[in-house]
Amino acid sequence: MDSQEHIVMLPFLAHGHLIPFLALAKQLQERTGFTITIASTKLNIQYLRSSISTDSDFKILFAELPFCSSAHDLPPNSENTENLSLDRVIKLFYASQSLEYPLLRLLNDIIDQEGRPPLCIISDIFFGWAVDVAKSVGTVNVSFSTSGSYGTLAYVSFCLNLPHRFTDSDEFLVPGFPETADGTDVWSKFMQQQFSRCLESYGWLCNSVEEIEPLGLDLLMKYIRLPVWAIGPLTPPAALKSSSSSHASISRQHAGKKPGLPLEKFLDWLDLQSPDSVLYISFGSQNTIGASQMMQLAIGLEGSRKSFIWVVRPPLGFDLNGEFRAEWLPEGFEERIKQSRRGLIVRNWAPQLEILSHKSTGAFLSHCGWNSVLESLSQGVPIVGWPMAAEQAFNSKMLMEEMGVSVELTRGIQSVIEAKEVKRVIESAMDEHGKGGDMRKKAAEFKELIKLAVREEGDEKGSSLKAVDDFVGTILYKRKE
Repeated sequence: MDSQEHIVMLPFLAHGHLIPFLALAKQLQERTGFTITIASTKLNIQYLRSSISTDSDFKILFAELPFCSSAHDLPPNSENTENLSLDRVIKLFYASQSLEYPLLRLLNDIIDQEGRPPLCIISDIFFGWAVDVAKSVGTVNVSFSTSGSYGTLAYVSFCLNLPHRFTDSDEFLVPGFPETADGTDVWSKFMQQQFSRCLESYGWLCNSVEEIEPLGLDLLMKYIRLPVWAIGPLTPPAALKSSSSSHASISRQHAGKKPGLPLEKFLDWLDLQSPDSVLYISFGSQNTIGASQMMQLAIGLEGSRKSFIWVVRPPLGFDLNGEFRAEWLPEGFEERIKQSRRGLIVRNWAPQLEILSHKSTGAFLSHCGWNSVLESLSQGVPIVGWPMAAEQAFNSKMLMEEMGVSVELTRGIQSVIEAKEVKRVIESAMDEHGKGGDMRKKAAEFKELIKLAVREEGDEKGSSLKAVDDFVGTILYKRKE
């Protein structure tokens, strides 16, 4: 294989996109020896560098693209979606289009140095404009969705067709999509523009595993009429302990986040619990819930008498990075939990993968963000779904209906939930028998399928590794045409 080939990667400006891009970059570099450059803004490059464990043999290049958030009516240093309110997130989406010219300049510099354009650009599906940039310098663009196949298909087709405009039915109210999305609002306009350009890419990469969503993958290929390579799971490496080493040596532990407690505290506490007895609760780095939802969740949780680790942050309407106040939980709740040693209430962040991989963890109450879904399934942990944004409602539907590894508690940040329903759903999901037992059994099956997808023994390769190699071979062949 020609090790002089060069691939340029362009992730969207969000941590949940940067980490899978970094994992893919590492894998491509290891399997091909190609030069891989990840291009992003200054602070995102810093985040990526901090995500790499210092002892890893990383040969990926980083290229800084100039970006000034305050020129786009955003607070200074707003270079990714972390801690931005929804109205500012959409501003960041639009502002990200200003990376077009810096990317073009980077590509021209590479051409000047190497005498030919890169083999391809791998750009996020939110960067449809990269298709034209690639063409203008004589290379091809490949669109990369950091979501699963089914979630990607549902999200893209929903945005391009806006089916809810043609019905009065409530069936089409999907969390993550403004009800006002009608093709003229800012969200629809942006997504339609980018996704329609991505349909002219050379092909798509998907952070999925063929065996866990064969139907979604098949439907996505039929819908976009392009090759789709399922190359997941692109999770931190500990998620795949006993499988291929080619998945990146990355840990979110080093990614600029400080856990509310030392790692040993979590592990020591988990060691004291029975197998499969702990409910882990986290809504991802971007989300929180409403104050009344938080209160009902706490009451229901306490009523269930299940052990838990709950990552809390201020409720909706308060500064996400502000101090967490005891008044947002029932009176005396934290004290009672501490005394009974039945739970850990953690401010802001916890080492998710280490918690999910512990034998005591029995279920994950999650927003159904795709990275969290993959991390949970890679450990055989079933999910209690609470989808909130983007394609999460579609992920939740698939986890329940196609895969049987999940039960849904509620949807969205406006929903009304009651403590007794929280208690009922948690008890059902954590039950060793019945629904909970079935979910755990199926989750364990998916854990094995994920391991097989990235295993390499002799000439035998798992489906995701085959897909990576096939993608590289196809792009090289395209270069020779």
